[in-house]
Amino acid sequence: MGKVYRTRSGDVWDCIAREVYGDETYVSFLMANNQEQLGHFIFPEGICLRVEELPEKGGSLPDWRR
Repeated sequence: MGKVYRTRSGDVWDCIAREVYGDETYVSFLMANNQEQLGHFIFPEGICLRVEELPEKGGSLPDWRR
């Protein structure tokens, strides 16, 4: 089970991804795990987002590439 991030007024997806994962390139992963919140671009205070653990790197490679 992942953690929860409670938004602050003015938060945006990429800044949240940078804060919780250390890199804004994980914004798609964060959004995929919080599809019910996709209507927000700029968050109000108090929205709870699920912060799932990142999958292991290389997990998406086919067996012959590992």
